[in-house]
Parts: sequence; C-alpha cells; structure tokens
Amino acid sequence: MIGRKQELNLQFQQILDGALLVLSFWVAHVIRTSLSRWFDSVYEIPNFNEFRWVLFILMPFGPIVLEMHGFYNHVLQKTVLRSAVQLGRSGVVLGLLIAVSAFFFRYSFPSRAVLVIFAVLAFGLLLLRERFTVVRLRRKASNGRFRESVLLAGTPGDLVQLEKSLTAEQLAEMEFVDRIDIEVAPISALVEALHRHSVSRVIFAGGHSHLNRLQEAIAACEVEGIEAWLLADFIKTSIARPDFDAIGDRPMLVFRTTPALSWALLIKGVIDRVGAFLLLIPGAFIMLITAAAIKLTSPGPIIFRQVRAGKHGKPFIMYKFRSMVTNAEMLQAELLAFNQMSGPVFKIERDPRITSIGGYLRKWSVDELPQLFNVLKGQMSLVGPRPLPIYEVEKFENAAQRRRLSVKPGLTCLWQVSGRNQVADFHEWVRLDLKYIDNWSIWLDIKILLMTIPAVFFGFGAK
Repeated sequence: MIGRKQELNLQFQQILDGALLVLSFWVAHVIRTSLSRWFDSVYEIPNFNEFRWVLFILMPFGPIVLEMHGFYNHVLQKTVLRSAVQLGRSGVVLGLLIAVSAFFFRYSFPSRAVLVIFAVLAFGLLLLRERFTVVRLRRKASNGRFRESVLLAGTPGDLVQLEKSLTAEQLAEMEFVDRIDIEVAPISALVEALHRHSVSRVIFAGGHSHLNRLQEAIAACEVEGIEAWLLADFIKTSIARPDFDAIGDRPMLVFRTTPALSWALLIKGVIDRVGAFLLLIPGAFIMLITAAAIKLTSPGPIIFRQVRAGKHGKPFIMYKFRSMVTNAEMLQAELLAFNQMSGPVFKIERDPRITSIGGYLRKWSVDELPQLFNVLKGQMSLVGPRPLPIYEVEKFENAAQRRRLSVKPGLTCLWQVSGRNQVADFHEWVRLDLKYIDNWSIWLDIKILLMTIPAVFFGFGAK
C-alpha cells in the first residue's frame, strides 16, 4: 500500500477496530446481565445507559492506543504472539483511561465481570481482524490480478534502491510490470509501456542530474492521465522527514524535523489542557500553603515571573513560586565562577541565593506548579524541553541546539527524569531533548509523566 491508499486503509482499520471495541463492551454487558438473570444473582447489573461514557473513550482512544503500541505496523512480518503482546499493553492503557475517567468524573464503574468479558471479546475480535487483513494481503501478493500495476522508471541503481526500501505490505499491493531506464530509453518507450501494461501509476526514481528528463516523462504521464510519483531523495537530509503540501496551486516538498500536524498532536494538546486543569484541583491547596509559607519566610513577591523562550524562541512570561531572594538575577554575575553546568546554563549546588524554604520547594518541584497556568494558556506543554531564559538561549554556541526550541517547552522531559541537575553537561541535556523530539509519541509522553512521579516524590537529582 502506498500513499493515500495506504492512509485510507489504515483509517478504515482504525474505525473498524473502534467499532469492534464498542461492540465488545456492549456484548459483555449483555452477557453479564443475562448471567445475573439466569442464576438469580443478588448483585443487579445497572442499565447499559449508565456506562455509555465508556464508549466515548473506546471509539476515539482505542485505535490511538493501538497505534501507539505499533499494532498497525508491519502486519505481514508480525507473529501472533507479537500482536497479542501489543493488544495486552494497549488493554492496560485503556483500562487506566477508563479507571481515571470514572474516578475524576464520578461515573459508574463497570463491574469486574463485564471488564473481563470485554477484554476477552475485544482481544479475540481484534486479533481475528488483524489475521484477516494478513490473509487478504498475502492473497493479493500471490495473485497478481488483485495487485496494482505499477511501472518503474529511472536509473537502474535508483530503482534497485527503491525496491529494497519498500515494506512487505507495500509490495503486496503492487506488481511492477516493467522498468524503464530513462538514461537510454526514449519517452516513446515509456508511453508504449503505459499502453501495453495498462498501468495506473508510474514511479520515477532519478538523481537531480536527470530532472529535465524526468520532467519530460512526467509530462507524458500527464497527457495519458496516469499518476506520476517522483522519488525526491535526491535532496539529502539527515534529520528532516519529507512531506508533500501545497500553497495555492503550487506543489511544495516539505522537510520537517518535528512531528507534523496529526490527530495524535491534537490529542496531546487536549491532554495538556485537561491534565493541567485536573492537576490544579488537588494542587490548589498545596499552592495556597506554599504561597503563605513564602510570604512568611522571606520578603518579596510570591510568584517569580521571567521571560523564557517558547516554541521557535517566541518569548513568554513563565510563572514559578519564588524560591530565591529578590535580587537573585543580579547576584548571578558574582557566582559565575562557581557554575557547575557546561554551556550557557547556570546551575550550582547549594546556591546561596535560595531562601530557607526555597530548597524544599525546588527539591519536590513545588515551585513549578504555577506553570500549569502556562500550560492552560497554551504557552507550555506537560511534556517537552524545559524552557530556558532568553539570555541563555542567546548564548547557544551551536546553531543545532536551537532545534530544542522547535516544540513547545514542557513541565517535565527526559532530562527531568534522568537525574535533573545530575546532568551537568549541557550537550547531554540537549541530546536528551532532541531524542524526545525525534521519537515523540503520545505513549512516550505518558511514560515520561509516569517516570516524573517518583522523580519528584523522592526528589531524585534535585539541588
């Protein structure tokens, strides 16, 4: 499967899986209700209407969680055991989502019997659906009549590299009916091959030195009404991922080093806002106590405001509980000789500017709680590289370090759960931030959030 066709097939599978999850939950409730009637159970099962809220979790979030665990990747290479493990892990995450939603919103929680029956049914149906997809793809691969006729055109070396890069799923959808060497074959040979094989698309692969020749061949396909796909890896990149877009009617080849706009990215934004709001509810009492403690133990404002670098370096005002004396920024110049952090960042152990209560606030990250309002305002995320002051960003020695500014800054990150201030090398700090950006997923955010809890609770790496 390639391009839009692959995307549509994936979306259809995800919608079908969401429907199977909903069906499994409804059938599980029906079975449990029937059992209670047949055996005159004392425990009466509530009406299904009380559990309709579960469907609003299963339908949208079920396929997303499955995708996070790679359930839709490389289905032809996967074993049944591998699929079972992915389904098991996804089930745990969905179970946590249901439990957390029931706790916070005080919904009726399904009985254990319903959940067990649901888990068994969903596991079986999803596994059967995947095996059916595998059988269908293999049948297409073995029977050329059901595969798309595709013509390859380009230089021999580029065509070989292209075929090696295709996955088994993509090869199962296509049959390469002919190969045209654009270096030696005339355009008429390409047109003749189009007619002879009745192809639906031509994939071109050639270096930048053959662009004029490729343009002529693509024009011939345009006249014939045949789709022309151009392999654009003659523009070499080491990090950026290519994508296609358009401005007006002008085609654009886009190279991104950050996640493209997607449902997963939109859901991250929802999780940020909802998560910040929910954390502020129990955090309000802690914040009131902290504010009173700061006011009673040291003169000055309760909230420390500082201009930090946001996404793409855009300045924003970040909020923190004040943990230092009011003239801390002026005193920093006198302490530069004691800086224990390499690069532009300033950090020292037993900083004399910290107030009597400030050390405790920093150890358990209580001073960071006001940043939940930055998250609600959309300036920060729950997970992302920590925001740095503007003057520290301006001191970056390597332009590549600015790539950490390509996403929203966050409350916690890989650096935070890797020992925080025990990471004394700024280059290592940046490496962890870039690792997060290059491997971002909702599942990675969830893992970092879960790892942050013990790091904050036990004060790991805090100074």
